[in-house]
Amino acid sequence: MDTLTYWNGTWHEGNPAILGPRDHAFWLGSIVFDGGRAFEGCGPDLDLHAERVVRSARALGLEPSKTAEEILALMHEAIRRFGPKAELYVRPMFWAGKGGAGPISVDPDSTQFLLCVYHSPMRAGTPLTLGLCRSIRRPTPESAPTAAKASCLYPNSSRGVAEMMKRGFQNGVVLDANGNVAETCSSNIFIARGGVVATPVPNGTFLAGITRYRTVELLRNAGITVEERTVTTNELDGADEIFTTGNAGKVQPVSRYEGRDLQPGPIARQAHELYMAWSRTQRVI
Repeated sequence: MDTLTYWNGTWHEGNPAILGPRDHAFWLGSIVFDGGRAFEGCGPDLDLHAERVVRSARALGLEPSKTAEEILALMHEAIRRFGPKAELYVRPMFWAGKGGAGPISVDPDSTQFLLCVYHSPMRAGTPLTLGLCRSIRRPTPESAPTAAKASCLYPNSSRGVAEMMKRGFQNGVVLDANGNVAETCSSNIFIARGGVVATPVPNGTFLAGITRYRTVELLRNAGITVEERTVTTNELDGADEIFTTGNAGKVQPVSRYEGRDLQPGPIARQAHELYMAWSRTQRVI
């Protein structure tokens, strides 16, 4: 079994056909999702991912048809079905099936839910390369639903990834509307210099991720100073270390930024080790 999807009260194996061409989400993008991880029978922060997908749904005008507690219980059930050795991506989703009273608005009462859980090997601790995205910037809260983890936000980031891959990088640093560092195309970013860690302060243009939150907490508890503040591109050029946090790769050191080769440093290594050790306390099976 590679994929297990809970939809309409039933578990389905594989990739079931669910959306139709007249579903609001199909052609107008009214869909939100979240992503958790499970590995070695553990599910770090799955409760926070369940809570966030409910918040994201409400941010898009949807009316969640499952509570965070119900979603968490389904997550645990799916993980147990796969067994303790599986490395899994855990993805709850809400979307609108129908339009509302306005020309393109959603009908909150048409909100549907699914949970898709599938095999996805962990990339935690694996180095990656970054360039600076010049083709895109992060949107402002007035121009996009930046408070939600919404599918409609990702085509912009995928444009940035395409730019980076053409230049030989795996991911890219994206700036906010003011020209300051926001995040990468798909994860949050940290720098370290002189033993002090900094990460962009949430300013409404990007999601301050759950893995980011946990990493900040773990580093601070270990006695490392972590500053949440404005980060400039000049600081990337002078950083001793750069690393990222996100659901797909958890904590990953950056081995090259633009023309600079970087060695995975001690703080990124410690952040990875702290996160993995803490995750192994979050048993599901």
